[in-house]
Amino acid sequence: MAQRVRVHCMSVSRDGIGAGHDQSFERPFGTAVSPEAMFSWAGATASWPNRADAGGTRGFEDRLTRDFTLNIGAEIMGRNKFGPLRGPWQDHEWHGWWGDEPPFHTPVFVLTHHERPSFTLSDTTFHFLDATPQEAVEKAKAAADGKDVRIGGGITTLREFIDADLIDEMHIAVVPVELGDGIRLWRSPDELADRYHLERVTAPSGVEHHFFWKR
Repeated sequence: MAQRVRVHCMSVSRDGIGAGHDQSFERPFGTAVSPEAMFSWAGATASWPNRADAGGTRGFEDRLTRDFTLNIGAEIMGRNKFGPLRGPWQDHEWHGWWGDEPPFHTPVFVLTHHERPSFTLSDTTFHFLDATPQEAVEKAKAAADGKDVRIGGGITTLREFIDADLIDEMHIAVVPVELGDGIRLWRSPDELADRYHLERVTAPSGVEHHFFWKR
């Protein structure tokens, strides 16, 4: 099977917003956006990668979180998903938000205009690229050992890869809240209908899961 570029378990509000403005250490998703509200559906499942205790729900949404790492060989993320720092790197000792055991377990390519040396935490190696989306996908596919590449976000990065027509499949969870202001993935998922097939499935949690695949 050919390598695919995928998005999985990305959450946006009902009005298409996935992050707020003015990101900081205290507010990784920026102002007006609560990560608990956006990802409570995933955090409630038994298979959520960041779960620290036993338990959690089973069923449809648990299967989605269980597939978060399925056949993934590399991830690409924007710099703002790695951390809130801007400009040249001032502190190479700070290794991002992900702790000593990052949940990725693959090479991760962080897009930035200010490169820094790669480093490894547990079984995750972070590389820093000043590259176009096309160049980043080429590097990630080469590192993925034949497996798929996940576009991990944030919203601005995801939009760049959609606009570059580089994503084969997407799973976007639309949570039943409206935010009104923030960084928007879309005003309507139907904007992508010229490029993707779309199926919607509403879970008992009230979250509507959107599954896109290329036409």
